[in-house]
Amino acid sequence: VLPYPLSHLTEPFMPPNPEPQWQPLSALPLIAQLIRETLKGTDEQYHSLREVEEKPHILDDATVDRIIRLYTVQAEDVALFEEQLARWKNEALTPAQEREIEQLHEQLQQLGALEAKILTLAMKLKEGTIDSVLRKSDLELALEVLSGKRKR
Repeated sequence: VLPYPLSHLTEPFMPPNPEPQWQPLSALPLIAQLIRETLKGTDEQYHSLREVEEKPHILDDATVDRIIRLYTVQAEDVALFEEQLARWKNEALTPAQEREIEQLHEQLQQLGALEAKILTLAMKLKEGTIDSVLRKSDLELALEVLSGKRKR
């Protein structure tokens, strides 16, 4: 008998809902770096997706699906980071640590907002990927071009 569902055989093996490993306050610099780098990368991804917003046909379904999966999981991680920061706030902090945790909280809010924008944009892009175009009949495509819904 397998300890986890068979779906884990097609995905990287991870036990369902593993318990978070809460970090000591000494890990604050590492967590801060991780949050800042994640925010920077997410911002870059958002701007990249905005560049293809008017030409979603250059993307395929698999790419957009990966983006959706990645940022859905990453959005769940924001809640874990928030919990970690909340736990640290209950400790005896130096003024510098308090400021750092407050800045990180603000950056997590920015990160969450960016992730929501990426997911919304990815769902919109999914409707116009090359795969979705190829699934349409010539008549459907012609009607979209004539109605202005699709550029040539």
